[in-house]
Amino acid sequence: MRKIEQFEPLPVQEGGQRERLSVIVAVYNIEDYLERCVRSLMRQTWKNLQIILVNDGSTDASGTLCDALAGEDARILVVHKENGGLSDARNAGIERAEGDYLAFVDGDDWVDEGMYENMLSALRQFDAPLCVCRYKQIRGKQIEDASTGAALVFEGEEALECFLLEEDEVAIQNAAWNKLYKRELMGELRFPVGKYYEDIVYTTKLLARAGRTVYLDQAWYNYVLERDGSIMGEGIGERIFTDQIPAYEEKEAFLRSIGRTDLADVHRYFFYKRMLLYYTALGKAAPEKRRCFRKRIRQRLLRDRKEMDRVYDCRGAKAQEKRKMKIFLFSPRIYLWVIWMNDRYVVPMKQRIRRSVKKTRS
Repeated sequence: MRKIEQFEPLPVQEGGQRERLSVIVAVYNIEDYLERCVRSLMRQTWKNLQIILVNDGSTDASGTLCDALAGEDARILVVHKENGGLSDARNAGIERAEGDYLAFVDGDDWVDEGMYENMLSALRQFDAPLCVCRYKQIRGKQIEDASTGAALVFEGEEALECFLLEEDEVAIQNAAWNKLYKRELMGELRFPVGKYYEDIVYTTKLLARAGRTVYLDQAWYNYVLERDGSIMGEGIGERIFTDQIPAYEEKEAFLRSIGRTDLADVHRYFFYKRMLLYYTALGKAAPEKRRCFRKRIRQRLLRDRKEMDRVYDCRGAKAQEKRKMKIFLFSPRIYLWVIWMNDRYVVPMKQRIRRSVKKTRS
């Protein structure tokens, strides 16, 4: 891995923008957000664009708005189809894409005007088929941006390893929308139709086949959190068991199929962490839902009991997480009590100590 502490992509004048970029926007009942998204694409400094709006059977005015925007800009192509879900809409966009490069934007988000010029410039400079940028987290009027301005150039499967180790300083993650893909890299790969958490396996496979990946620690994508009616705002529900856990299991199976059993165990380690977090978070759910889902999580973890010593010895694993799991397997009630005590007393005490030390040093 090569790191450039402060990286400025070289500007590309319109006359030198030879490669065509197809940006695919899945649209479903987002009339209040769609225009902001599409106009952010229309303003891109990379002008050689095809903007594909896939109206996935919207029942509000989204489809009409798509057509109106297309009337303003010849680069916009509108695809109207019956509702089939996000994966189906993205796949429909891929089939109509004419670009040398592809990107995805969620219709309730928007992008900064230089995003794709910067990312394409970086791909040119480093001769890579995949670029990832950081993103801003938008909560109402609050904007969180952790950009550092650095660039990381990953070789081979280094980006895949970083992704699986879930390193906070590198925001690769599952999402398709903060990435730019060379068409040849994507090849035959498509999103799983009819499933949520569609990015989990998709992103893993692309990172595994990229060969070289550029990560730009600049937040040019604006990701809206907690929109009413969004999938991400629905909390812990049945889809965790019908879609998310099967996707994680498929992801692990893929890693083992390419000979990366070490990374498969890393992935399993973070899967266990996630399941314990869900178990704790269900304390706020309705009683019937809480009992049902907690039982299913415990059954799933008990199934893996004999493999846990191996998994908790993987790279990146922390001893405290293994202790948590041991307590949980012994007694979920004691586990919940320990977590409550930690959140109520231990964490605040550590925060007070850190503030006191910082104050003393200053």
